[in-house]
Amino acid sequence: MTIIDTRTPDPKRLIAGATGDWEVIIGLEVHAQVTSRAKLFSGASTEFGAAPNANVSLVDAAMPGMLPVINEECVAQAVRTGLGLKAQINLKSVFDRKNYFYPDLPQGYQISQFQQPIVGEGKVSVSVGPDRKGEFEDIEVGIERLHLEQDAGKSMHDQHPTMSYVDLNRSGVALMEIVSKPDMRSSDEAKAYVTKLRSIMRYLGTCDGNMDEGSLRADVNVSVRRPGGDFGTRCEIKNVNSIRFLGQAVEYEARRQIAILEDGGTIDQETRLFDPGKGETRSMRSKEEAHDYRYFPDPDLLPLEFDQAYVDALAADLPELPDEKKGRFVRDLGLSAYDASVLVAEKAAADYFEKVAAGRDGKMAANWVINDLLGALNKSGQEIEETPVSPDQLGAIIDLIKEGTISGKIAKDLFEIVWSEGGDPRQVVETRGMKQVTDTGAIEKAVDEVIAANPDKVEQAKAKPTLAGWFVGQVMKATGGKANPQAVNALVKTRLGLD
Repeated sequence: MTIIDTRTPDPKRLIAGATGDWEVIIGLEVHAQVTSRAKLFSGASTEFGAAPNANVSLVDAAMPGMLPVINEECVAQAVRTGLGLKAQINLKSVFDRKNYFYPDLPQGYQISQFQQPIVGEGKVSVSVGPDRKGEFEDIEVGIERLHLEQDAGKSMHDQHPTMSYVDLNRSGVALMEIVSKPDMRSSDEAKAYVTKLRSIMRYLGTCDGNMDEGSLRADVNVSVRRPGGDFGTRCEIKNVNSIRFLGQAVEYEARRQIAILEDGGTIDQETRLFDPGKGETRSMRSKEEAHDYRYFPDPDLLPLEFDQAYVDALAADLPELPDEKKGRFVRDLGLSAYDASVLVAEKAAADYFEKVAAGRDGKMAANWVINDLLGALNKSGQEIEETPVSPDQLGAIIDLIKEGTISGKIAKDLFEIVWSEGGDPRQVVETRGMKQVTDTGAIEKAVDEVIAANPDKVEQAKAKPTLAGWFVGQVMKATGGKANPQAVNALVKTRLGLD
């Protein structure tokens, strides 16, 4: 297969070496566990955290006479994912045996797809950034293919001094291997691509994307070249299970290869592992090619065929995906592209925001969700599903601001109370006397007292009108932050003769 490189080298992406600039070329093979209660070819459970070897059927254990039977839900999930990636859905695909010594696959081979995968070429739009100017850059990453295959079990070498243990719970679990084209040119692009891919699959419900549970892993292919030159020899970094580690692995591997080439050496095509403790990659084995696996069609499985009507029915039931939701937030709710991107990155955050924004000012709702709610969750190390502030509670806080019952500053305090103690925001405001002061007489009294106490500042303000803000701050302080800020500002300017 001939790979055509269509991207012009970007000076911002180049890596400076001792003898000049280099360009890193990245392609990813993402292994995503299919959301399904049963495995790809057996009825065994896929439940995470079960006791070792609790989720193993006779098929998974490769008992004599046991034959694989395709799980239709896994097929549907692969098609849904392909549609989400705007990819070609192949109405006919073939399962192959990938022959390799798998100590944790009892069959001794992996059932996968090779020349005829279920999903063909597609594309993913990725936003990279923000840069130093706070701007984002949109790139398009091509999808080469998506195929279904079995996961392997788990070998454990630290449970006994002389023996290795094998847990076959994952053996036979359905995986979607999503192979990108070598379209990424930086670690940031690679991280943004995996983040976007995970987001799409979470929206679709086809993979939960929990990298800490092994539901999403990436094999990272890295090579370097002189800008615009021929592709270099690539090395594959296996089973990276964190987006942060993925970025570190790319950075280290690119610089390792550059150092070798600049010293006059050559890159050996090999499989490597990333050591997150040391922040470096290390050699695992020489890289296998397709012919090393001796692929051939699995004799126990007929070709997988379905019609276009099946695909159309699945397409008709797809949810709104991140790009479409982002466009709607910008178009209908007046959000900036940045705010919309933040909100749609996780489906749970987007759903939360939509509940808060219903019937309210979209920009104001976005500011509260992004800056206050997500900020508080990030600080406490919680996910949005764990938030102690419900959409109804946050919506009530926003309503109280819009009604003029509380000021923005009081709202911040109210949010902290609801976050820590719960309760109905309206009732909290009533019982704690948090309503802002709107009585003109009371505000006038406070303004007059501050002005009378600071005659020197009054003279300075007449020469420098921006000092009016100091008086506003003093009045807000004197009223415990309860005075209406707009009323205070207007009265200060009037009393100082600045309006």
